Amino acid sequence: MKSYDIIIIGGGPAGTSAALFLAKKGYQVALLEQSRFPRDKVCGEFISPAADAIFSELGVLEAIESLHPLRLKGVVVSAYEQSVFQRDYPPALEAGRQMTSLSVERMVLDHLMLDRVRQSPVEVKEGFKVTDFLFDNGRVCGVSGRDESKTEFKLKARIVVDAGGRNSISLRRLNLKSDSGRNGKIAFAAHWEGVRLPGNYCYMHISRPGYTGIAPTGEGRVNVVLVVDRKCPSVSGVDVFYRQTVLGNSLRRDMLCGGEPVEKVRIVDSLSYSVRPPQCGGLLLVGDATGFVDPFTGEGIYLSLRSSQLAAGMVARALDASDFSKDWLANYDRLRRQEFYKKILLSRILQRLIYSPSLCIRVVKTLARQQELAGLLVGVIGDYVPAGQVVSFGYLMRLLSGWLAGGSAPSPSDPVVSQPQVSRLKN
Repeated sequence: MKSYDIIIIGGGPAGTSAALFLAKKGYQVALLEQSRFPRDKVCGEFISPAADAIFSELGVLEAIESLHPLRLKGVVVSAYEQSVFQRDYPPALEAGRQMTSLSVERMVLDHLMLDRVRQSPVEVKEGFKVTDFLFDNGRVCGVSGRDESKTEFKLKARIVVDAGGRNSISLRRLNLKSDSGRNGKIAFAAHWEGVRLPGNYCYMHISRPGYTGIAPTGEGRVNVVLVVDRKCPSVSGVDVFYRQTVLGNSLRRDMLCGGEPVEKVRIVDSLSYSVRPPQCGGLLLVGDATGFVDPFTGEGIYLSLRSSQLAAGMVARALDASDFSKDWLANYDRLRRQEFYKKILLSRILQRLIYSPSLCIRVVKTLARQQELAGLLVGVIGDYVPAGQVVSFGYLMRLLSGWLAGGSAPSPSDPVVSQPQVSRLKN
């Protein structure tokens, strides 16, 4: 039976970044992916500015830039067609430059990253579906499964990293996943062509029965993701429901005027879910296999890259110490939860906000006047401003002060950002 230092399950950004991080450390790594690339995946397709540094460390940023991807300048948020704010990403002090977010379609990004792994010493096995773990005294010591010819395989490893996403073998085999039940969310996504957006921003439109994220991905091409309660879709059919709901908002209708979806609508059910840490040694989870934060607080690619970066450091320490116990690897879970806790908390706060129309409208109006506060929020969404700067008593007090100021004009020290060139707002 062939043996490796590390086996990684999954060829998405979490898996490929983990493979590249660990290959740079000189370990013998195998990456197993059940599909053949290129393959598509539902995603918001705007990548947090903070991801640039990780892409650079992995040696893939130059390859991404060679594709001449769009760079988004910031975020536009509208609330129930009655209030709107637009904010460029604020400069990062340590970077000393204006921040932007990459917009790359997932089929392109995932294929590029897997190609980079193929060029590394990592052994890539496409068409290999992992169906179970191998255990030794209660510790994961490898994987078993079938390749695309239905031939069974068994592979051993000192440690296994599961980057298999929301349907990963760890979540199913070890029963680790808890979704949101009947109150959960469902996402619908499709690319549109023939669209001319007002500018290169990520546009978030909140209105009943949920919200949309619209991101340009190329000349006249945009990705439109609709998120609603799981109980919302009607019997009229997915494509009809998606189109009617998206175009039911006047701002979206004007922005998408002249455009049409160019593919069937794709769906992700049980959008938000939590995951319990595995109660066995020899196994780490990264990316969406660790749980999924509602995408309104930022896309998941940065979280996948960063969790793999943290996991790679822990794997290296475990290999150096030859300690793959549950207790040792639990240090990774504590580190990851400590880093992402306030971002997850912000997600929960925003979920309550966006489904409270009057409150949401007033907060968005306040942020339109208070550009410094808007900048902090956009920086947190971009994953380079610590979430604690927004999830704090001080931020809440400043927001409340701006709220009570009502229609007062911005102070002279506040930067003036032009409003988005979208259609009229409803009275």
